[in-house]
Amino acid sequence: MKRSLLSAVALTALVAFSGAARADVLLGVGGPLTGPNAAFGAQLQKGAEQAIADINAAGGMNGEKIKIALGDDVSDPKQGISVANKFVADGVKFVVGHFNSGVSIPASAVYAENGILEITPAATNPKFTEQKLWNTFRTCGRDDQQGSVAGKYIVDKFKDKKVAIIHDKTPYGQGLADETKKAMNAGGVKEVIYEGVNVGDKDFSALISKMKQAGVTLIYWGGLHTEAGLIIRQSADQGLKAPLMSGDGIVSNELASIAGDAVAGTLNTFGPDPTLNPANKDLVAKFKAAGFNPEAYTLYSYAAVQVIAAAAKVAGTNDPQKVAEAMKSKGPFKTVLGDMSFDSKGDPKLPGYVMYEWKKGPDGKYSYFPQM
Repeated sequence: MKRSLLSAVALTALVAFSGAARADVLLGVGGPLTGPNAAFGAQLQKGAEQAIADINAAGGMNGEKIKIALGDDVSDPKQGISVANKFVADGVKFVVGHFNSGVSIPASAVYAENGILEITPAATNPKFTEQKLWNTFRTCGRDDQQGSVAGKYIVDKFKDKKVAIIHDKTPYGQGLADETKKAMNAGGVKEVIYEGVNVGDKDFSALISKMKQAGVTLIYWGGLHTEAGLIIRQSADQGLKAPLMSGDGIVSNELASIAGDAVAGTLNTFGPDPTLNPANKDLVAKFKAAGFNPEAYTLYSYAAVQVIAAAAKVAGTNDPQKVAEAMKSKGPFKTVLGDMSFDSKGDPKLPGYVMYEWKKGPDGKYSYFPQM
């Protein structure tokens, strides 16, 4: 009797343990959740959270629920490595992130060595997917694509302007600036200034004075919105009448908060805005009803989770390496960005970059709008 009772208890415990072991697929979201780039970290977090909620409501990944783990890298490569190692220790199998190329690239090696698939919604430096790692994917484009569009636009629209190319010395910022410079130079436009500044700089008066002396009439910025907003505002204050053009690193409405009215006329490249797609109307409304504006990379993060779940379904397993194989060979997958498939490197096949201009919207607030 005792033996039978013990066996029954052991069997019940074993079943309970097995159920717990299969209860969750742990997905990490890594990005700058605090610090000057926290607006972008919020986009990655909110997009992933909503996708997870929607996928779980539909049955999860191969019958298993997705559970989220958050990692704050504050846009710092060293902290990004710490986040990666914590994700490994916690048993994370998939990572949506990171935001910065300078964080995503070193973190990807940690993930690759520990069987974790990484898909970034925002890191655009080509090196991320050129490392020949099995686990690197992105739902955004690359800087060699983005820089080509920006450089050609400068050649077509600003051929007679005096262009200053300024960057923040990061893999993203300098990488994008250099790709734009290459395309611009190939079209016959030579910059009059090429200079790097430091992330976190607040006073650009000396740089602006130098640009005024050189007669600069267009500033190309490789970097994020924090420094861009200050350069725009201080240029206007010092009487430098030169619009600023940049890339996807300034697509946060915080730019207007920093630059003020001087933001009008600012240009930036970005992919086609998924929030304008009528197919995403209900999803966009869901975000806004929850008090969050799903700008910029929010839906790119949502799509990253969608792709993981869709590839896992096709693969018939939640094993990250099998999911990675399916992502490269079994697409396209339906996402909020459209049907998405990946090449052998993990880069997506997406529509190209387009140019946006900052101006006041119907609500009287400044934001970026696609040029018609």
